[in-house]
Amino acid sequence: MNIGVPKERRPSEYRVGLTPAGVEILAERGHTVFVEHEAGLGAGFSDQDYERAGARVAYSPHEVIGRADLVCKIARPLQDELEWMRPGSAVAGFLHLASTRQDRINTLLEKKITAIAYEQIQLPDGSLPVLRPLSQIGGLMTAQIAARFLQNNWGGKGILLGGVAGVPPAEVVILGAGSAGTCAARAFLGMGAHVTLLDNEMEPLQRIADRFPAAVTMIASKRNIERACAFADVVVGAILVPGERAPVIVSREMVRAMKPRALIIDLSIDQGGCFETSRPTMHDRPTYIEEGIMHYCVPNISGVIGRTSSHAFINAAMWYIIELADGIEEAITRNPALALAVNTHNGEMRNLTRLVGGGSDGVD
Repeated sequence: MNIGVPKERRPSEYRVGLTPAGVEILAERGHTVFVEHEAGLGAGFSDQDYERAGARVAYSPHEVIGRADLVCKIARPLQDELEWMRPGSAVAGFLHLASTRQDRINTLLEKKITAIAYEQIQLPDGSLPVLRPLSQIGGLMTAQIAARFLQNNWGGKGILLGGVAGVPPAEVVILGAGSAGTCAARAFLGMGAHVTLLDNEMEPLQRIADRFPAAVTMIASKRNIERACAFADVVVGAILVPGERAPVIVSREMVRAMKPRALIIDLSIDQGGCFETSRPTMHDRPTYIEEGIMHYCVPNISGVIGRTSSHAFINAAMWYIIELADGIEEAITRNPALALAVNTHNGEMRNLTRLVGGGSDGVD
């Protein structure tokens, strides 16, 4: 099979769809891998690294994408990238099609492209093995992001996360106790913040209570969310429903009732966001003020940790990529975890609940 690895074109996206180690595994199995010139540069991989692994380096994205039976990406394809793809080919990436624009969906359906969403690869126990490491990275990053944007010189209210003797620490509220929420709790607690974590199920709250005795846990009822947001200096949204838009659980009224110049970090923004006031931002302009509250809503939050994120992603995704490379139809038929990740196939939509009226990429 011909496999294409284009350079990611979204702003501040330094990750890459295949590392040289991944290319070597596929080349040894007889596949031909085309890698765009400098596709891995942001993650610290040179063209020579890819050539030594057995890839063919191409200098045109049209060639890399146009020759591929399977396009391996990280971020959702842009419209021109979809137009370069051959009818009947396949693309794999963190697609988040529930929140994309309708014209992207239309192109996938019209060209009968098979779209495999890594974030929806799901095991029988409900876990998301490929999404997990990037969710963990995003969760861990929230503490360093919050520490920066609570500083006065970044527009914050001048709070140290951990406080000092005689001065209490920052109040951090985390909505969602999945992989991202758990790692966010770990990072904030490690920096000395006071952490309250909410979820709508007791099992993940029990795990948090056992692992982090210093954290406060609450059921995510509307009343509890209102109370928690009202006293928070930082609110992190970490809600995910695979294949669907993230539910909006924090209304504009709740945001309006928060402390002035508090900080919202919406990790669910790639699925539409879980705050009514959220809208996508980019790493070069990551924040905005609405209702007197600072919002950080960058969809590709781990895109600026290119090397760590690319390695972590390939560690989790490689065996699924091998299966797809050995035969798309056979892989999505034989492997139930991959079958759940198929968003479009043979001109039909699968495992995907669209936003009413479509969504926005926030970039193009």
